[in-house]
Amino acid sequence: MKLLRFGPKGHEKPGLLDTDGVIRDLSAHIDDLDGQRLGRSSLTRLAELDPSRLPEVAADTRLGPCVGRVSKFICIGLNYSDHAAETGAEVPPEPVVFNKWTSAICGPDDDVIIPRGSSKTDWEVELGVVIGKQARYVAEADAMEHVAGYCVVNDVSEREFQLERSGTWDKGKGCDTFGPLGPWLVTPDEIDDPHELDLWLEVDGHRYQNGNTRTMVYRIPFLISYLSRFMTLTPGDVISTGTPPGVGMGQKPPVYLRPGQRMRLGIEGLGTQTQGVIAEPAGNDA
Repeated sequence: MKLLRFGPKGHEKPGLLDTDGVIRDLSAHIDDLDGQRLGRSSLTRLAELDPSRLPEVAADTRLGPCVGRVSKFICIGLNYSDHAAETGAEVPPEPVVFNKWTSAICGPDDDVIIPRGSSKTDWEVELGVVIGKQARYVAEADAMEHVAGYCVVNDVSEREFQLERSGTWDKGKGCDTFGPLGPWLVTPDEIDDPHELDLWLEVDGHRYQNGNTRTMVYRIPFLISYLSRFMTLTPGDVISTGTPPGVGMGQKPPVYLRPGQRMRLGIEGLGTQTQGVIAEPAGNDA
C-alpha cells in the first residue's frame, strides 16, 4: 500500500493512493496515520479495504508528511562511502547518529525555508524507514519485522550551523521545514529490496544526486538493531538512512540553496517530492 496524509497543515487526514493514482480518504477507518496505526494487524486491516469504495480526494489537495505524531526523527550520517569521500570525511567505524527535531517535519511539497543568518543551506535525498513495532535490543536477524514502511526524506541541512558553530550536528539539521516526509509511506510488500533503490535530487532541473541504496555502508537491519541498543524505537519513529554523493557542500566550488529555487527528488517506488525554496518571512517571531 501507498499510505499518505492529506489536507491543511495541522489538520491532515489519513488516506491511500489507489492503483490508478487516485487519493482515497481513510478517515472513516482510522483517525490518523501515526504510530498507533502502523502495526502489522492495523496495516493488514487497511489492506483488506476496497479502495474503490473509499471517498475520492481531489488530485490537487495538499499532501502532508506521510506519518503523523512522530516521536523521534533519527538520522544516520556519512552512511554512503562515496558521500563521505566528497565531504572529506572517513567512513565511520560505527554509524553516526544525530537528530532532526520533529518541528522540522513538513509535507513533501511544502516550501523549504532558509533560516535567518544562513549562507549554506544544502540538500540530501535519503531513504526513510518508519518503525511499526517497538524495538529494544533487537537482533539484526529480526529487525525487518519492526518496519512499517519506507518513504522519501529530504535531509535539508545548514552546513555552517552544522559544522562551523561548535557542538553537535543537530543545530544545522532541525530548522523548521528541514524534514519533508513523503509523499507516501510505502509498505514493505511493495518493495522487493530496500537496498536496491535508485534515488536522485535536482535543483532547478540540474541533477546533483544520482545514487542507489546498494552503496549504503550500514544497512537497514543493522541500523535498527544498532539504534535499539541506545533507545527504544517506537511505532511512528522515522530513521533517515543517509545520502549518496552530490550534495551542495561536495560541489567544487560548493553550491548552496537560494530563495526562488526549486528542488525535485525521489526514490524508486516511493514517489517524488517538489519543494520551493524561500527566505524566512519577516515578522515570524513567536
